[in-house]
Amino acid sequence: MSGLWEQALSEVAKLSADERNSVGAIILAELADEEAWDRKFAASQDVLAKLAQKARADVAAGRAADMDVDQL
Repeated sequence: MSGLWEQALSEVAKLSADERNSVGAIILAELADEEAWDRKFAASQDVLAKLAQKARADVAAGRAADMDVDQL
C-alpha cells in the first residue's frame, strides 16, 4: 500500500460506522463512474477519429480559423 492510502485509511478508521459507510459509498461511486467513463471513451474511438479527420480536412481546406478565447 502507498503511504497516502494508508494515511487515508487511518483517518477513515477514526470515523463512526455511519461515516465510514458514507466514505465507502463515495469511493465506490467514484470507481464506478471512472469505469463507466473508460468504457464510453473506449467505445467512442471511431467517432473521435472521424471528427479529427474532418477537422484536419477543414484546416487544410481553409474552413477553419484561429479563435480568440476572449471572444467566445
